[in-house]
Amino acid sequence: MKDMTEVLSPMIVKPARRLGDVKEYYFSKKLREIANMRAAGKEILNLGIGSPDLPPARKVIHTLIESVNHNDVHAYQSYVGIPALREAFAEWYQVYFNTRLNPQNEILPLIGSKEGLMHIAMAFLEAGDEVLVPNPGYPTYRAVSNLAGAKIRNYALKEANGWLPDLEELEKQDLSNVKIMWVNYPNMPTGTPASRELLERLVAFARRHRFLLVNDNPYAFILNDQQQSILSIPGARAVALELNSLSKAHNMAGWRVGMLAGRSDYIKTVLRFKSNMDSGMFKPVQLAAIEALKSPRSWYESLNKVYAERRKTVFHLLDTLGCTYNKNQVGMFVWAKVPETYSSGYELSDEVLYNAHVFITPGGVFGTEGDQYIRISLCSDGALYEEAIRRVEECRM
Repeated sequence: MKDMTEVLSPMIVKPARRLGDVKEYYFSKKLREIANMRAAGKEILNLGIGSPDLPPARKVIHTLIESVNHNDVHAYQSYVGIPALREAFAEWYQVYFNTRLNPQNEILPLIGSKEGLMHIAMAFLEAGDEVLVPNPGYPTYRAVSNLAGAKIRNYALKEANGWLPDLEELEKQDLSNVKIMWVNYPNMPTGTPASRELLERLVAFARRHRFLLVNDNPYAFILNDQQQSILSIPGARAVALELNSLSKAHNMAGWRVGMLAGRSDYIKTVLRFKSNMDSGMFKPVQLAAIEALKSPRSWYESLNKVYAERRKTVFHLLDTLGCTYNKNQVGMFVWAKVPETYSSGYELSDEVLYNAHVFITPGGVFGTEGDQYIRISLCSDGALYEEAIRRVEECRM
């Protein structure tokens, strides 16, 4: 039968102008290309996506399975999560981030922290507002700002400056229309860890210019010994919100459990938008999340042993590719500069994909300041990195 989509006329309803230059997410397109290559018989190793391949703790899975069998867990849930989940988040922040949060009104559970980025943008931004977006940075910061109708103001993160924002340079600019500054430490994609001094400088900067500072903090535990929260900084709650997630540190990316923390009036404002977008989180998932948040420090240590071993092999792969990198970076990825013989990370990424059938992420996906870099995920079995090295060496003989 002929595919009927071939004979359909153009859409009679045009896309909303708010989509602007918002494009399909890079990884959405690339995964489709990889799927097509695999369908054609090519064995592609995907070392680009940061989706944990390890399972959550057994107690977490057991809690989910056991609670699903209860008759009282299948109804709509509260828009602000069950009290026990908010209390578990508060305890987690007290123990690991040395930050006290009121579980009654300073924590909002989310269906993943990516959801929270959209909620914040829609709750606080409007046409004419300006937003400071890191370059390189997580593409969703730009996307949600565009969807809210705001104007993007890129701020460069450069290797020469330790991948930190140049606040002195920003001070020279007119920031009177800036409403939100997105920050992300520990940083993705560069692997730069947070420091208390950096967080203090960011809070002071936001207070001077009277805008909302939003720190996206999902990589706090991965290959990182010191957890930092921007909300621990004196005076931060007047200007700051923080997002966190169970996706990375607890291997629960597909479960979609995150949180937003901050002052109660900011949380209430976000809730006004969020409560019109969903009907709460499945209760067994919330109960399992509570169990995950009780994980002892040994859980994070055992997880990081795996990532540390994988990172050693990724360093070997990068050496084989002739890339340079900082061995002290943290998080779930390794960020590396490509050799000068390549015009960009895109060129090296395509060469490795089409010749060695190994996918690694070009740094330009995250902004122009990442054009000369690549990013490799630590979310694959160690044997796959060894196979990637073998393929690259074979192609370069």
